[in-house]
Amino acid sequence: MRRRHLIALLAGGLPAALAGCQTDSTADDAATNETTVGIDAFTDEERAAVDRLDPAWPTGPYASYETTPVVVRGADGGVRGAVVAAVADTPDKRRLGLSAAESMPAAGGMLFTYESVGDRTYVMRDMSFGLDIIYADADGTITTIHNAPAPGPDENGASQTYPGRGQYVFEVTRNWTTDNNVSVGDRLVFTR
Repeated sequence: MRRRHLIALLAGGLPAALAGCQTDSTADDAATNETTVGIDAFTDEERAAVDRLDPAWPTGPYASYETTPVVVRGADGGVRGAVVAAVADTPDKRRLGLSAAESMPAAGGMLFTYESVGDRTYVMRDMSFGLDIIYADADGTITTIHNAPAPGPDENGASQTYPGRGQYVFEVTRNWTTDNNVSVGDRLVFTR
């Protein structure tokens, strides 16, 4: 299994139409910071969930992306689910989003990082599969969940908009949140 701790350059928002990505933001695009500070330490249960992950992800245009395991912790403290996420931490990576992927394994995802909490809108432009789009605030608390279907046969997905407020946007395969009993108020736990 390929697990790397993320050393991310965090960049602010980019007001543009993005595929499976942000289209509007209140964040500033000028500042970048390098950090290795974790949002939270993994518990033994979370570490066990991460150790079981072995997806063939990321691949293709995402193969060079940094990755981080992301665990969702329920309000009761229990682990809801875990995936290995490719990290989209630059304007170009956030713009591309998952639109170049034909599929993604159930144990894979993408974590979009921003320097601060902001209002953002993600779209399904050029997506080949449906997503759950999860917004989380600065401490990883989930604020919004959207279950976004793939665009129709004659659609490009640009009109499928999913707004939310957060510092992190986490995308997983559609219905992953339902299958794992994830809800608003649960928390994303990862190292960044």
